Amino acid sequence: MARLCRDCLSTADHIERCLECGSPRILRHRELFDLSIAHMDCDAFYASVEKRENPSLADKPLIIGGGRRGVVSTACYIARIRGVKSAMPMFQALKLCPDAVIVKPRMALYAEVSKEIRKMMDDLTPSVEPLSLDEAFIDLSGTQKLHGAPPAVMLVKLINRMQSELGLTGSIGLSHNKFLAKIASDLDKPRGFSVIGVQDTEKFLKDKPVRLIWGVGKAMQQSLEGSGIRTFSDLLRWERKDLNAKFGQMGDRLWHLARGQDARPVDSRAAMKSISNETTFFEDTSDLDLLHGHLWRMCEKVSSRAKAKGIAGRVLTLKLKTNAHKLITKRVTLRDATQLADTLYHSLSALLDQLEKGQSYRLLGASLSDLCPEKEAELSPDLLNTQASQRGKAERASDAIRKKFGPDAIIKGRSLR
Repeated sequence: MARLCRDCLSTADHIERCLECGSPRILRHRELFDLSIAHMDCDAFYASVEKRENPSLADKPLIIGGGRRGVVSTACYIARIRGVKSAMPMFQALKLCPDAVIVKPRMALYAEVSKEIRKMMDDLTPSVEPLSLDEAFIDLSGTQKLHGAPPAVMLVKLINRMQSELGLTGSIGLSHNKFLAKIASDLDKPRGFSVIGVQDTEKFLKDKPVRLIWGVGKAMQQSLEGSGIRTFSDLLRWERKDLNAKFGQMGDRLWHLARGQDARPVDSRAAMKSISNETTFFEDTSDLDLLHGHLWRMCEKVSSRAKAKGIAGRVLTLKLKTNAHKLITKRVTLRDATQLADTLYHSLSALLDQLEKGQSYRLLGASLSDLCPEKEAELSPDLLNTQASQRGKAERASDAIRKKFGPDAIIKGRSLR
């Protein structure tokens, strides 16, 4: 049985506590030093960054979100214990946690911190595949000679470095493929480190619900349950050809994942196809003003991610789901690529205004696709809409001011809706 102290990195034959430093944080697993595929997920990332920026919030329940009519973007673990969840209406969150401190999301700040974390991961291996600002797959295969230590040790060093240099914590899932590594990272949060070995896979998955599979949403889960598939054991009873016939391409994926098989590589060069943000409301809403407020905040998030990654896009998509679960998507293709929140919002809000009045919605989303390098964005000014050009210049100027004086130096009024 391999052992590793997460505090002093000793690999001695620890039992309950580290023989070197006395820490109880001991990793134990027979395959601990043989596995190399990991998923790192920051703990309550937005809230943790805000608590780092303002230490007086350290012991207080913190919710990142909009005004009382907005929704929860994320919440610290103190607030989560009270029942606060992401996408919950703010008024409901405040009923559960009336003493919570509310902070507006600062996407530009989170993007900058994300870059610092990415640099730390790049120091370990070039095989890093970001999934969002606060999580990524990491492949440390073949790096033991370079670092003089197995992947598990280097991952512990990464988490310890994040805490000492950035004041942030994260959780690690270590396994033999991406599917299991991502599952493992959710098993022990916050500040967790979980391992699913090759020998553990069959027993671990056996009675787990199929909703653990990344990409199986409510609709797919209902379809699976309608076929008597609720757990991985249920999936194992199906022949591969029958799953393919029933669920198409997804059926083949289900057959492999039921056996813990995932051949996808960790690909740092994987082309990003789109940048998106969406929210499922806890209560359906037909309030157009409220929907516009949500849409603006989504456009800010999409814009911040695009700017952080140095990309822009030409196709904008508005996504909605009605209270009857009918999915509606509307797209607009711009003449020039953009990464500006103002352009995103004005284009998508025009699509939102075209929808049926009084219709209630349970989901709203915005995305940017047909991506290109940011140097190809906003190349030709819109001669028919000089205000758009002026707003674009104002947004760039606001970005520069926030970078110099802090994310709260300038705040748009519509972000408070």
